[in-house]
Amino acid sequence: MTLTTSGQDERRPSNSLFNSALKQSSAIRRDLDTFSQSPATSSAALQGQIAASLASLSRTIDDYSSLSKKELIPEKQEKAFERVKNFRTELADYRLHFERLRKEREDAQSVTNRNELLGRRPHNTATPENPYAQSSLPNPSPFGNPSSARSGLGFGGGAADYTRETHALREQSFLANTGTQLDEFLDRGRAVLADLGQQREVLKGTQRRLYSVANTLGVSGETIRKVERRAKQDKWIFWAGVLLFFLFCWAVLHFLR
Repeated sequence: MTLTTSGQDERRPSNSLFNSALKQSSAIRRDLDTFSQSPATSSAALQGQIAASLASLSRTIDDYSSLSKKELIPEKQEKAFERVKNFRTELADYRLHFERLRKEREDAQSVTNRNELLGRRPHNTATPENPYAQSSLPNPSPFGNPSSARSGLGFGGGAADYTRETHALREQSFLANTGTQLDEFLDRGRAVLADLGQQREVLKGTQRRLYSVANTLGVSGETIRKVERRAKQDKWIFWAGVLLFFLFCWAVLHFLR
């Protein structure tokens, strides 16, 4: 009876992990479909959610693989190994799909940022696309008329425009890097939250096992106390018998002598 119960307890966590892996795989597939519909406009929260789900699925697969190695029935163990193999293949496909979508989103954002930057340039500016092409522009003499130098197409206006564009590009790059770091922090936070959820489930299972062990120890303690009481009673009976035996021997020697 005890072996049957323990076998059922071993199978229940395995089935629970299998069902959990199926649910996580379905959720990741839905999120990837949502992400693939509009990679350029999808939010960073969706990316963080997918990354955390992938990490959680990987841990669930590892736990399921560990329990599969403890399966006593060869047929069920082989079936569990096949499931683990399929899960790992799906996980690798999900990761490749996710990385491809992230690359598409980054490329689309780069193109958008470049178009916005180029759209800020005035159409009538004398600054060419190549900053080294300034030498082809007329360079007024420093000994000439200052008013004509300021009014002409000199190097000063082009340099100012180029400096503004450089600062704008640096600002855009800084903001993009900041957004990437924030996304990484969100991914780590979600991964930590998923770890805490897994630890909560493990602690719940440990608590149930401790309760079961406590109940078993309570029954065993009661049995031990009964044995101790019986042993104490037997000891008193033994010493009473020894005393009666000596009294009987004294009476025989005293009255029959």
